[in-house]
Amino acid sequence: MSGGAVVLEGAGLVKTFHGGDGTPVHVLDGVSLRVARGEIVAVVGASGAGKSTLLHVLGALDAPTGGTVTIDGRPLAGLDDAAMAALRNRSVGFVFQFHHLLREFSALENVMMPLRIAGRAEGEARRRAEELLERVGLGARAHHRPAALSGGEQQRTAVARALAADPAVFLADEPSGNLDHGNAERLHALLSELARDLETAMVVVTHNRSLAARADRVLLLEDGRLTDVPERSVAG
Repeated sequence: MSGGAVVLEGAGLVKTFHGGDGTPVHVLDGVSLRVARGEIVAVVGASGAGKSTLLHVLGALDAPTGGTVTIDGRPLAGLDDAAMAALRNRSVGFVFQFHHLLREFSALENVMMPLRIAGRAEGEARRRAEELLERVGLGARAHHRPAALSGGEQQRTAVARALAADPAVFLADEPSGNLDHGNAERLHALLSELARDLETAMVVVTHNRSLAARADRVLLLEDGRLTDVPERSVAG
């Protein structure tokens, strides 16, 4: 772990679903992790192992069956829906495999959107969005709609949107899974740079060895548990 302050912590996380016959399935079975400011943690594992479920629980999109999540010093337990949504919108940025951009709006307007929803003034939101689009290499494409952007440009726009509110925690679920090799590598380099420069705690679910190799730590989710993956195993 890096020497920065811990901004994301999951302790003893359990997530149980029930099958069609009522049998409980423990997708998360006592998962614990701590992520520091500026640190990248990659989570790997087989399809269906529960990696996306873990991200949803860590990002306050889903409640754990047991255990606790603390984001930027604030425990999620006991928060009502409104307080949970406010914390999530302020402190957590999400990027998924598919960018989920609003196709009728420009890249600039898409990045401005979370700030406008949060009540920021239009001028302030615009300046922040322009700054982030420049940062991800899309300053000249700010007024293009998603259909006019390449797949890599669309995903970089999604990254800028996720960072608009300067979140303490950034969660990414297979962010390069829908990109070709060249665009994937550019995205991987960008995420690594942003985590360090913006001091964001980053958790990335990925099957991509190149992205996992850029992480400070790699954790394997298997049978509901997290274990460390040796560095040589990732590189190999």
